[in-house]
Amino acid sequence: MVKQLTRFGWEQAWSCVFPVVIFASLAITKVVSLPILPRYDWLLIIFLLMQWWMVRSGLETKDELKVITLFHLIGLSLEIFKVNMGSWAYPEEGFFKIMGVPLYSGFMYASVASYLCQAWRRLHIDLIKWPPFIVVVLLASAIYLNFFTHHFWIDIRWYLSALVLIVFWKSWVSYQVGEKVYRMPIVCSFVLIGFFIWIAENIATFFGAWQYPNQHGAWSLVHLGKISSWLLLVIVSFLIVATLKRVKGKMVEG
Repeated sequence: MVKQLTRFGWEQAWSCVFPVVIFASLAITKVVSLPILPRYDWLLIIFLLMQWWMVRSGLETKDELKVITLFHLIGLSLEIFKVNMGSWAYPEEGFFKIMGVPLYSGFMYASVASYLCQAWRRLHIDLIKWPPFIVVVLLASAIYLNFFTHHFWIDIRWYLSALVLIVFWKSWVSYQVGEKVYRMPIVCSFVLIGFFIWIAENIATFFGAWQYPNQHGAWSLVHLGKISSWLLLVIVSFLIVATLKRVKGKMVEG
């Protein structure tokens, strides 16, 4: 049991390389003042170099880089909208900003995709009783659009959460550690990843990655209600990665 937990932890650690670099960079640049460029621009350079190294070293495949780039664009679009709606802010200066949003911010979403892609490959993840393609696409689209539309219309996140439970009630995810295969309900994996990202969000805001309105005067714990937002974002991320993996698998089989 201890051996299996150690193996699992080792594979998870390697899968989290990019997120770890992001948090380490946020912490170091918060304490150490770097010359010439503003902090946000240094973060962008560090994350670009990290992505280049991961592909160059073989730690990340070119296909995974494409997925991560897609998530960077999806995340950056959401950031631009949310910042301009006053949901949160990036108060520091930076040359590489679009409508108040530093370009490095998209990498925080891309790091979620990086983790999913790495864990998928390292743990030989497989999906059991996966819902039909069109259902997955429509659900992921509805969840993502709600992040925008709830500012102008009703917030349907709880209805969407209930719909996730219904659609994925019979779905499982299997993963392999060593020679042994384990499995868990896929909804459980959504909740676990969402919770740990909420913890990561608290760390990120503590080191000034971004700032919520209630954190202007001094840092405070991110509201527990944000877990629901991250949970839904994790679901979108997982569904996109899962769909792309399944499409690629069918292309290889074909």
